Amino acid sequence: MTTPSRRAAALPPEERREALIAATLPLVLEHGTDVSTRLIAEAAGVAEGTIFRVFPSKQDLMEAVLASAFDPSTVVDAIAELDRTAPLEDRLVAAVELMQARGRRIAGLMHAFAAHGSLPHREHDRDRGWRIRASEARVVDALALLVDPDRDELRCSPQETARRLRLITLALSSHRLVDTEPLPPTEIVSLLLDGLRRRDTAPPRPAHTMEVPAC
Repeated sequence: MTTPSRRAAALPPEERREALIAATLPLVLEHGTDVSTRLIAEAAGVAEGTIFRVFPSKQDLMEAVLASAFDPSTVVDAIAELDRTAPLEDRLVAAVELMQARGRRIAGLMHAFAAHGSLPHREHDRDRGWRIRASEARVVDALALLVDPDRDELRCSPQETARRLRLITLALSSHRLVDTEPLPPTEIVSLLLDGLRRRDTAPPRPAHTMEVPAC
């Protein structure tokens, strides 16, 4: 005999909406956008009809899932919770791990949507570019706060250090941009903080060489 799934407790409308999105996201990554509303309802612990009391259609739910992946709130909150008394390298490695995990989720969802031709039409999402830039600015701000305790040890300001860390992470974590496996977080942080020159074999700097300017 099949054991009936436990129904979720009653939630306010906005919390129910977020719970449905959270339950749907991993299913889309696993099954694609063809995942049935029955599976979604089972994962969320609700009756199938509840989905359509919250979202007008399955497509509306799918678009809400995609939008949630670009929402930086989760990664911003996770970065804010990192221990700022830990060594700088450890903090930045943890932050890169969080950003890479978010990037994998976004890439997986984009692939799932594109594979079924269900990406939102551009005319329905004209301000998407602006929203993405605004959301990424929040990530940079969170990284800058993470860097701030060590600002006196860095050539760049915390904000600029954060901006460069995000850019390096994006560039070296994307399968579209690198021809090998993405760089691990420890290597990305080492590249940001130490560059590529081996300090033990670097030749003395000539007297006429310009100092590296602050950034």
